[in-house]
Amino acid sequence: MAIITNTAEYLNRAVTETGDVAGGREDLSDVIYNISPTETPFMSNIGRSKATSVRHEWQTDALAAATTNAQDQGRDYSGTSTTFPIGSVTATLRASNVTQICAKSFIIAGTTEALLKAGRKSEVAYQMAKKGKELKRDIEYNMTGVKTSTVVAVSGTGGKSRSLEAWMYTNDGHQLVGTTGSTSSNATTGIVDGTQRNLTEDLVRTQISNIWTQGGDPEMILCGPVNKQNISSQFAGIATLYREANAGPATIVGASDMYVSDFGELKIVPSRFTRDRTISIISKDMWAVAYLRPFQKIKLAKTGDNEKALLLAEWTLESRQQAASGKVADLNTTIL
Repeated sequence: MAIITNTAEYLNRAVTETGDVAGGREDLSDVIYNISPTETPFMSNIGRSKATSVRHEWQTDALAAATTNAQDQGRDYSGTSTTFPIGSVTATLRASNVTQICAKSFIIAGTTEALLKAGRKSEVAYQMAKKGKELKRDIEYNMTGVKTSTVVAVSGTGGKSRSLEAWMYTNDGHQLVGTTGSTSSNATTGIVDGTQRNLTEDLVRTQISNIWTQGGDPEMILCGPVNKQNISSQFAGIATLYREANAGPATIVGASDMYVSDFGELKIVPSRFTRDRTISIISKDMWAVAYLRPFQKIKLAKTGDNEKALLLAEWTLESRQQAASGKVADLNTTIL
């Protein structure tokens, strides 16, 4: 039905008609919706340490294998006995990694900061918070989402921390030609990916057994979205798929958050940043993020009608004993 002549309307368009109202306020919500995830499951579950140099070092050691040990009464332990010579001492090993600088910066015009804005009072404060979240995501990705070996900083090239995948060389779980460089100090050989295969429960069980035999006590399985679903649908050792109703609405649970192995329970943690072709089985207390410079906000010098800022962290991944963790590598990245 046609409107009555001369009815005052507010029309949100460039060309207005006779009688349109020009003073209507815009309808813009004061909430800014951001779907980007901010979870950093690996970094949030491991320890924190302090680095004091761009090459961060620590020591590792292991006990001798258990053996039959039954000695005569009154035995001479002076070192002259041929049946019981003085035992040798095994030196500790020095492991190392290099620090990596991750940074985010921005510049905001003075006019932009002065404007009355929807969803935030200060553009500088908003961008500072946003870039801080981005920085955490970058560090998580560099620790778990790449297969980076150590890259020592040289002029024009920043140092790169050896990643989680590149550290796990004792229990590397590769297929055929796949390998992980096996050295505890400044590995530069990195990872050679092998032929991909389907994930099976036996592959995971074997690695958990290997880790436990080495002395590890794994608590977490870190995996990408595809193999998180494959674990839930294919593994017999997942925790029971039910939840108590407590007189409330019935709940259908189609996923597992816990794997019950012969050597304990492991929490299954999905990650948006790990490579989907690799599942990491982690003893959490054997890893830490070592910061040479923790997260910091630096206000840069004014060079005009603007505000500039830098967010920065300098860190490295500390693998306290890589044999206490392991991985199942070279997996297919399709739903089974």
